[in-house]
Amino acid sequence: MEEEIRYVLTNFKRIATIGFSKDPDKPSHRVPKFLLEHGYTVYPVNPTVMEILGRRSYQTLNDIQDEVDVVQVFRPSKDVPKITDEVIKRKRERGDVKVMWLQEGIRDDSSAERARKDGIIVIQDKCMYKEYVKLFGG
Repeated sequence: MEEEIRYVLTNFKRIATIGFSKDPDKPSHRVPKFLLEHGYTVYPVNPTVMEILGRRSYQTLNDIQDEVDVVQVFRPSKDVPKITDEVIKRKRERGDVKVMWLQEGIRDDSSAERARKDGIIVIQDKCMYKEYVKLFGG
């Protein structure tokens, strides 16, 4: 698992963050902000705001016109099946999504299995920030 995480964090730099919060006190704001500060391109996906950290916020994953490598999820586990449908649809239509990363506390094994069948790397219940710091330092 650690080698797979290292591979993802090293090779995939364009991240769509579903559930990116405007609230600077929430992990769903601090984690993508950290990634932005460490050379990643982050696309906020939050239909309730127009922009976060000066970046346009998208209504849905499909609204992002640029290429997306990783779909990072900050939503409750119950929302994962619908998000997985969007990820698989985008991968089939555009061929860009390589990874679905479910943040700490988020897990759905049947959705993960569906995504893997479409060739998508799935990481569940892991914090991207913590994994980055563990592997590369802060």
